Amino acid sequence: MEQQGSDLIENRYKNFIKTVCETDIVYALQNHEGFATSASAHYENERGKPVDILCFWGENGRAKSCTINHWANYQITEIALVDFIENWGVGMENDGILAGIEFDQNMFGYEAKPLDLILALVAEIKATNKELPLQKFENIADLEEQAKEANG
Repeated sequence: MEQQGSDLIENRYKNFIKTVCETDIVYALQNHEGFATSASAHYENERGKPVDILCFWGENGRAKSCTINHWANYQITEIALVDFIENWGVGMENDGILAGIEFDQNMFGYEAKPLDLILALVAEIKATNKELPLQKFENIADLEEQAKEANG
């Protein structure tokens, strides 16, 4: 059963990568206090506490299905893919926060290290010959090189 659950979460992650690269939109949930967050089930910070996660979805409907319980007062917000990569991804990396991808109503989803997520998005962008209007990098190769260097 555990394996089936992890396969489902992995497939949701792969679908997220494809979907956001096709639509150029990443969805998040936001209220007056900020964005929807969770706590990592897999990673701890240096104090032994779960690492914080910012949650994102590739489809409006999946994000909307999570506006229940403690996210009931959150609204869906759209983030442009280029902004997500250049600002959110890099910012999460700098802040030591993970990206929670396609979390469900039970708070289960893929926990991605920001640079790994950026590199997965770059791979999909390159595979589909997509043009991305980057502002902070010369081109997709520059973004990929810097992300790989930073990722060690």
